Amino acid sequence: MINTEHPHTSLSEVHETIDTTKKKIGWRKIFSFLGPAYLVSVGYMDPGNWATDLAGGSKFGYSLVWVLLMSNLMALLLQGLSARLGIVRRRDLAQANREAYTKTVNYALWLLAEIAIAACDLAEVLGMAIGLQLLTGLPLIWGVSLTVLDTFLLLYLQKLGMRKMEAFIIALVAIVAIAFLIEIIFAKPDLGEVVKGLIPSFPNEEARYIAIGIIGATVMPHNLYLHSALVQTRKIDRSDDGIRQALKFNRIDSTIALNIAFFVNAAILVLAATVFFKTGNSNVAEIKEAHRLLPSFLGNVAPILFAVALIAAGQSSTITGTLAGQIIMEGYLSLRINPMLRRLITRLLAIIPALIVIIVKGENDVDSLLVFSQVILSLQLGFAIIPLIHFVSDKKTMGKFAIKPLVQGTAWAIAAVLIFLNIQMLVNEASGVFTGDNTFAKIILIVLGLVFLSLLVYIIIHPLITKGKHTASIQMHPDANIIKNLSIPTFNKIAVALDYSANDEKLLSYAIGQGKEKSSYLLIHIVESAAAKLYGKESDDFETEQDAAKINFYVAQLKERGFKVEGKLGFRNRVKEIARIVNENNADMLVIGAHGHTALKDFIYGETVNAVRHELKIAVLVVNL
Repeated sequence: MINTEHPHTSLSEVHETIDTTKKKIGWRKIFSFLGPAYLVSVGYMDPGNWATDLAGGSKFGYSLVWVLLMSNLMALLLQGLSARLGIVRRRDLAQANREAYTKTVNYALWLLAEIAIAACDLAEVLGMAIGLQLLTGLPLIWGVSLTVLDTFLLLYLQKLGMRKMEAFIIALVAIVAIAFLIEIIFAKPDLGEVVKGLIPSFPNEEARYIAIGIIGATVMPHNLYLHSALVQTRKIDRSDDGIRQALKFNRIDSTIALNIAFFVNAAILVLAATVFFKTGNSNVAEIKEAHRLLPSFLGNVAPILFAVALIAAGQSSTITGTLAGQIIMEGYLSLRINPMLRRLITRLLAIIPALIVIIVKGENDVDSLLVFSQVILSLQLGFAIIPLIHFVSDKKTMGKFAIKPLVQGTAWAIAAVLIFLNIQMLVNEASGVFTGDNTFAKIILIVLGLVFLSLLVYIIIHPLITKGKHTASIQMHPDANIIKNLSIPTFNKIAVALDYSANDEKLLSYAIGQGKEKSSYLLIHIVESAAAKLYGKESDDFETEQDAAKINFYVAQLKERGFKVEGKLGFRNRVKEIARIVNENNADMLVIGAHGHTALKDFIYGETVNAVRHELKIAVLVVNL
């Protein structure tokens, strides 16, 4: 058994929350492992794929089907390596990079990964906005703006737990797959010609550009980060047999999920080839144009299915993109921020460029922006794939689970093909600049090209020349200190915030449990009647009288049991009054209850616990009620 214990877990809030070690047999055992690959697979069928698949099918027929198949085979291998890293070493790809490379290089890799996340999110924003427009007629600029609201959906799903989030994503994937299955049945493609499309060929340079976009849209760099973290949501048997079992079941999970994604991508390309290319409409490279023309070929149901599938694809991929962003930020920078804030930042980085393009150039350039976003993703691939191959090939950290030479050779061949295609595309795109007279643009391109190539070469050779040396360049936490003297605090006055419910007994029990023989207790209740809010401590309504009687009743009962107790009522603002009474009475601990509200209830009723905690400088014990 490999010793892979590590104190800094990936996606800590859901780390090992699904226990696969319980005795289960047959499909129940397999089912406990299934899930992570479906969250990964949505990145392989997001709206960015739709743009590249439609462009490839409508312009070049079935001739680029082989690119999709090749991309899927690449994805199966690479996602398998990513899952292996997470299962065996219990690291996500960002954490492994942090340990292997210098701080400067890690910051560069983090920046590139964030650019990839922004490009991915841009495709999701535009895709969802287009889907809403196609289904409801909502202007694109409003649809883009509304996509910020899915921040709250992600927050809600995270509260429900990993299993429910996976079920939600699988439901969306099913919607997309079923929609395109029906579309293909309507289209009736020539299967013989589809098979011929499996023979590799590039009709022209434009086809090469579209092919690179398809690869970038299919094999996504952020999915490699995501998969290595998601597999760690499963608690597995850490013996060699347990790890082998986890690798086997995750291989099954990936094969099923990614083949569904391949079917969806192939269905979009084949649909475009059958309906548009074969009928002479070879310029249909835009999602909206495809939607507009579908009724004339496939009937009125087809465009509705198309729009619904587009919205489902955009919504599912935006959730997984946010999780990938969290993994990347925490792994590279050791920076944990509020999930809501993280989501808003990521979403705004995607919304702003989309809004600028729509405002400046109108809605007609949106699909070209989608294709461009996928090419950007493709350019980031090398910086995720090369470190991944290094890590899973390292026998020192992977032990007997290091990949075999044949797998290593295949993985390096895939990396070489992707890097070659990317460099070739960059040269072709840059050639237009060098034929012009803009010297400044030429200098910028040369500098960026040199930086790009230098970083690529560095991440290739660095693990080879520093083999065996694993130091964390960016630590999650400072090194642990030796514990010498523990100063155990004594709480002389413990305040208890009561709400006059069945929970009061539990709160008082916890408070007394924290006290010593000489401790005294301060019971607090905030009167929230209309009169109390208006007149404060001068109020003399029925509720105020009843609240005063109740707190005196509690005080009397505790005094009978030998405790030193006093009671205080507060008025108007719950948070400020609790803090004021605690401070004025020099309490050195507050015991307060948390009701586990959902995000909506917190918004309606207020987050008392957090607000009070920030108002005080004493110990606060939060009791879950």
